[in-house]
Amino acid sequence: MNDRRMVAVQIGRPSRAEIETRARCHLSLPVAVRVPPVLEDGTPFPTLYWLTCPLAVLRVSRLESGGGVKAMDRRAEQAPGFGEALAAAHARYAAQREELTPPGAEHRPKGGVAGASQGVKCLHAHYADTLAGNSNPVGEMVAPWVEPLDCAVPCVIEQDGQAVGNPEWRAPR
Repeated sequence: MNDRRMVAVQIGRPSRAEIETRARCHLSLPVAVRVPPVLEDGTPFPTLYWLTCPLAVLRVSRLESGGGVKAMDRRAEQAPGFGEALAAAHARYAAQREELTPPGAEHRPKGGVAGASQGVKCLHAHYADTLAGNSNPVGEMVAPWVEPLDCAVPCVIEQDGQAVGNPEWRAPR
């Protein structure tokens, strides 16, 4: 199956640009992808790494709804080493994205992880950044709350040559 079609099923809409899968689950489906900094229609896109796995998205969303973003912001303010590592992750992320931005692009995304200039804006983006193999203190703290991604059946299957949502998939507890 084509990763772009699988991701479209996972996120519930077609991707707006070519993607590169950066992490897969034990069932070989995409979990995190890299999105270009400028989409096919010329729109700047600050989120370089995108979380696509429905189970991971669900689990990270629970953390966010429980105050996870504010908790990470407090930690960045109160724990100097954590705050410095977060600032370094933002700078590295922005540099990676800038390196991938086409020369002469009319609009360029700004900020660090998920477009934030500081602090934490989106736990999903930080966790996806970690899954992509990058050092990110927020993503590293989120990982134990999300993993293992232990689905018994794939969330996406092939049916009649098309990627479709698997009606047998259920989020494990």
